[in-house]
Amino acid sequence: MQLDSLIIGSQCWHYLPNGFSLSVSCLSFLCSLSGYHIILFLPFSFAEMLASNNLVTFDGLANSSAYHTFLLDEEKGRLVVGAKDHIFSFNLLNISKDYAQISWPASPTRRDECKWAGKDLSRECSNFIKVLQPFNQTHLYVCGTGAFHPVCSYLEVGKKPEDSVFRLEPHVENGRGKSPYDPKLLTASMLIDGELYAGTSADFMGRDFAIFRTLGKHHPIRTEQHDSRWLNDPRFVGVHLIPESDNPEDDKIYLFFRENAMDGEHVGKATHARIGQLCKNDLGGHRSLVNKWTTFLKARLICSVPGSNGIDTHFDELQDVFLMSTKDPKSPVIYAVFTTSSNIFKGSAVCMYSMTDIRRVFLGPYAHRDGPNYQWVPFQGRVPYPRPGTCPSKTFGGFDTTKDLPDEVVTFARSHPAMFNPVYPINNRPIIVKTDVDYQFTQIVVDKVEAEDGQYDVMFIGTDIGTILKVVSIPRGSWHDLEEVLLEEMTVFREPTAIKAMELSTKQQQLYLGSDIGVSQMPLHRCEVYGKACAECCLARDPYCAWDGTECSRYFPMAKRRTRRQDIRNGDPLTQCSDLQHHDELNGQMTLLDKTVYGVENSSTFLECNPKSQRALTYWQYQRSFDDHKQEIRSDERFIRTEQGLLIRTLHKKDSGIYLCQAVEHGFMQTLLKVTLEVIDTNRLEELLHHDEEAAASAPAQDLPSTPSHKLWYRDFLSLVNHPTLNSVDEFCEQVWKRERKHRKQKAHLVQQVQIHQQQQQQQQQKGVVNPHTHMHAQGLAAKWKHLQERQKGRNRRTHELERAPRSV
Repeated sequence: MQLDSLIIGSQCWHYLPNGFSLSVSCLSFLCSLSGYHIILFLPFSFAEMLASNNLVTFDGLANSSAYHTFLLDEEKGRLVVGAKDHIFSFNLLNISKDYAQISWPASPTRRDECKWAGKDLSRECSNFIKVLQPFNQTHLYVCGTGAFHPVCSYLEVGKKPEDSVFRLEPHVENGRGKSPYDPKLLTASMLIDGELYAGTSADFMGRDFAIFRTLGKHHPIRTEQHDSRWLNDPRFVGVHLIPESDNPEDDKIYLFFRENAMDGEHVGKATHARIGQLCKNDLGGHRSLVNKWTTFLKARLICSVPGSNGIDTHFDELQDVFLMSTKDPKSPVIYAVFTTSSNIFKGSAVCMYSMTDIRRVFLGPYAHRDGPNYQWVPFQGRVPYPRPGTCPSKTFGGFDTTKDLPDEVVTFARSHPAMFNPVYPINNRPIIVKTDVDYQFTQIVVDKVEAEDGQYDVMFIGTDIGTILKVVSIPRGSWHDLEEVLLEEMTVFREPTAIKAMELSTKQQQLYLGSDIGVSQMPLHRCEVYGKACAECCLARDPYCAWDGTECSRYFPMAKRRTRRQDIRNGDPLTQCSDLQHHDELNGQMTLLDKTVYGVENSSTFLECNPKSQRALTYWQYQRSFDDHKQEIRSDERFIRTEQGLLIRTLHKKDSGIYLCQAVEHGFMQTLLKVTLEVIDTNRLEELLHHDEEAAASAPAQDLPSTPSHKLWYRDFLSLVNHPTLNSVDEFCEQVWKRERKHRKQKAHLVQQVQIHQQQQQQQQQKGVVNPHTHMHAQGLAAKWKHLQERQKGRNRRTHELERAPRSV
């Protein structure tokens, strides 16, 4: 009898010619239960991404890190990346080839000063690049922390791609108000018409936070200093220019940041997400707010899940924003990523906002502190004209500059920078919420994709463990009622690390990702992963992909093929594919996985089944080997259904039979796995073990396997048969791995001694000298090796003679 696999004590053992080998996947499942935290299932691991040629990586330099600042230049086909002490220029086609780098470290004097000030020499006293902005057709403007002494310069990149220029100008400027001093602090910047708008800290201690405008022909301007009503310990996330009307004089700069709640705004210390606005043509006041913004206003961004008890669950830690352009440049859709500031649970959410709602809030009541408790209330008094926050232009009034604004307007703006009403997301709730996972969202980019049945927004969401979630928004009843479908989850870095930067190239159809340890590149679409049948391709609901008659391939809107099938809105393979393929193939019978496994009575077993689709529900059916009748397996004390498969806690003889794993999605059922399970009673197992041990003992020495993977197959898992409990599994894992490490070390040491002995013997033979001590030493090595083998054999015998005490998991 040849076994495909044997399952004992929740372990999977695959058959080899010389015995059985422990399955890594099953060991991962078991040891994750017992506290080893090995991931059982990840849709696409880092190794799988590399093996499928869907991932290109730049692993970083030994003397650099923090690849966090990105500038995508699709015209020149380059991705410029700012990191610790370095600036890189990567080829968009392949970041691992044809890249250039510039070293820009802090001066030794600045590094010494930073160290003397009590900062960490390796982690803080370097030049971390924080600003990368296009300055003109041939140069970029770059700034770094400069070992707690911010510096800026100009980076020449050439006018055309073929220029192949990448050179840092020797001239260095003061970077105060452009880059933070502390590399841990977030900054956001944008260079518009030769002027740099930046939200950052402006002092060594990291206490003076402000929104600056520097460079250009105007005098530098900033927010009011040391006024918590304006900014209260903020962390800046993004800066964007959004036109207000067809008149450029009305253009506004919008800033996204998070900060501590204002005094009286919340009980206790809390974080609030904010959106701030100011006019691009703001020059400051004449007598008050000189060289300070006179049009700055801010409002709170709400991203919360309404609770049944009337208490909402808030996501206040704004992490990233992405502006999706529409046909109207004045009305982009804003995607924002949030995490929780709660210590009770960890969660993430994505909310969408419309500019109509944002402008309505900025036209609403101002926040004002009044009443006996001095709480925040809507301002009910007279608002001066022109309304504070309005840009000076011919559109709204006859003021040419903010310096001409009446004093009462400037005074009101100084004391009322906050709006009372918050900005609520579209549909008043998040479009994505994740609270039951071990990661949090960090970054987001969105691609608008043309599909057979309309346009869809595909989101790529980065996490703090180095994974990317690919999610599509599908309208159900209306655009305000969206269904979020998770298409893929991909690991894009060699080790868990937070994704700190993301850029999406629609021209190259590639996604670029930055972290502390390097840069990765992956395609936006990987249609081949959705299987080899029309039904699987249709169920994937990926707007990038369609069934072309032979395979799941890239969808091109202009290509007209009769056999092309795609249904993103409904994902219905019955209507899309039934006229193309045989019914058995439609239901996936051609790729049905059929295997036989063996379990031991009174032990436990796990039948693994993972559907390709993240949205499919799995059902298990049981059928006796001699009967056509099938019955559904429901969860109870012995049978536990999980997302990864079926766990049978205690095997009985009557559990032998056929187990069918079926995936159901959108009314379409597909059989994924057929497992024939044979339960061996304990007496029969004893006979098998004795027979195998006797056969191994009687075999000639030269026939015994020489590699560790071909040892007697029962040696390691017999302990689990005797003690199938999680505690003994925990100890078992430790014992096996420690024993194997010790055995490998002893073997390596003996092999090294034997090699040395052989070299000495060859040298003596060449000289014609025979040393009896060398011969005795060789005999001693042989005796040590024999003793080591006997100890290993004795351990196997002791394991075999353990008292049997089977219990259920």
